[in-house]
Amino acid sequence: MKKLVTTFKVVALLSVLALNSCRSEDSEILQQDAVQAKITASDLRKEMTPLPSSVVPEIVQKQLDESKKNLETYLKNDLQIAELQVMGQISTSKGIEISQNLVSNKDQFIAMGNILDPSSVKIGKIGDLYTGENLATAQKGLKETVSEEIKSGTNALEITWNSKNGKFSTVCFYNETGIIWDNILGGMVMMDTRGNTESSHADRASKVLSTWYKQWWTANWLWGSKRGETGYQITIYYSGSTVSNADVSDWGSISLGKAKSESKILKKTGAYGQCQYALGLCTPTGSLSFNSSNFSVSFSGLGSNIVSNGTKSLYP
Repeated sequence: MKKLVTTFKVVALLSVLALNSCRSEDSEILQQDAVQAKITASDLRKEMTPLPSSVVPEIVQKQLDESKKNLETYLKNDLQIAELQVMGQISTSKGIEISQNLVSNKDQFIAMGNILDPSSVKIGKIGDLYTGENLATAQKGLKETVSEEIKSGTNALEITWNSKNGKFSTVCFYNETGIIWDNILGGMVMMDTRGNTESSHADRASKVLSTWYKQWWTANWLWGSKRGETGYQITIYYSGSTVSNADVSDWGSISLGKAKSESKILKKTGAYGQCQYALGLCTPTGSLSFNSSNFSVSFSGLGSNIVSNGTKSLYP
């Protein structure tokens, strides 16, 4: 009987300890959320040194001007840059930490979508656009992005935006080579969802003829330069009307985002060659996964993205 009582006491003690641990973890999470919620651009300014000039580098100004022009062209009055104010240069490790929290804070504004398709664009606070698992994925992706890119010596400016939902501001990080990250400028992309195609002409001087077909999709920054690309190319080798071999290649990469690309040959001899491809690009707030069983890439979460899964047959 004494042994049973002792066992009961041990179980009760472990239960109390586990309950206290859960309460402690919950309390810690609430404290972290409370601390993060208080972070503003003003907190970042305290960890910055003034710049000798309020004029941004020429390349940064050009990127801002081109972005402003493209936003006005495609989104009209839904979103416009209203004002720019240079903040300074990050000079402390605390400043880097504040930058990471500021960019991913749920009360900060963000945008997503393809401005060439205005109906896909969404603008709002991170905590309003993302919830649950999507919110966790978005915040993790944003923190990882800025932790790799924002360092001591990085400059920042505050952008004030006019939108159909009212006025708000974001912090834009940059250096001498251009803009590094801004939740609005980096959250959206410019891309033609139809993609691009190119094919070769057969070399009739060769005994074994070959021809290829290439298809790819490009994501651009709002200022027009290329941000990422994904695609595939299939090549067939043939004599007369008979294919003797086929091969395929794929590629995918994006600056400050995620990419996946896979391809394989389904048919390499006979009347034609055929390949299968699975491609995807997305901004940091979402994720991509490849399913080998049905050979496809899928996107999860929220953010700007393009996914293309399919097959391509190529004839002599």
